[in-house]
Amino acid sequence: MTEAALLVAARTEGQVSTLRSLIFGALWGLWTVLFGLAIPFLWIARAKPSTVRMLSRVWARGVLSMLVGIVGLRHRERGREHVSRTPGLIVSNHQSTWETLAALVMFPDVAIVAKQELLHIPVMGWYLTNSPMILIDRASASAALREMTLQGRAALAAGRPVLIFPEGTRKAVGEPIVFRRGVEFLYKALGVPALPVVLDSGRFWSVGGLPKRAGIITVSFLEPISPGLSTKDFTRTAQASMHAEAVGIEKRRVSSLSCLSANCLASPQIPELRS
Repeated sequence: MTEAALLVAARTEGQVSTLRSLIFGALWGLWTVLFGLAIPFLWIARAKPSTVRMLSRVWARGVLSMLVGIVGLRHRERGREHVSRTPGLIVSNHQSTWETLAALVMFPDVAIVAKQELLHIPVMGWYLTNSPMILIDRASASAALREMTLQGRAALAAGRPVLIFPEGTRKAVGEPIVFRRGVEFLYKALGVPALPVVLDSGRFWSVGGLPKRAGIITVSFLEPISPGLSTKDFTRTAQASMHAEAVGIEKRRVSSLSCLSANCLASPQIPELRS
């Protein structure tokens, strides 16, 4: 194929991805409106938090199904055996909105640490408040840590795992995984195992949001970190294991692409992943 043909193919693929993303966005909005219409009835019925969380999971499953059917974006998992049935702390890198949606499904009843600014988003704000999620004011570090600790302990006592994105914001693929201050103190205060999670959603769903590309997101659940480490050792251990897995995901992706281009069979060096 000539260079000109490759450029045309790439441009066409980009246009198709953009169109699919726009269709997905429109349907996502309509789907969200339906759940917004349910809010007055839930308020009148004084719906329990467990009911609100159940509806949130239904909403998230619907959005993820649209991504699969319209965009062609799905995911596969590694290390699911590391996910305990006993609620603990989950620390995940953050590259896109995808992992926030997927967390509601992958970790039922999860309590996600999120910024208070999300409360201003119509519909979402009500569901976040009434789930409830752990909403913090990032303007005050001490107040945020206090709220994370108090609400995190309450969530664990209610049988809910606690999820935090320790980088504090979304990062592009390839950026180093560096924790902001706070997660190490939450780990120390909660005194439960911490499950590191690494994913590469940003390769298909960019920080800017459009376009969303077809592909397979890898989600890796790593070996849990036992409670009792010092804050310094916890940070060093978690960052090192997550960085190593991020590099591993990329190496496996490149190896898989090389294998496909060479028309080779599945290599034993590329582990089979669960969908």
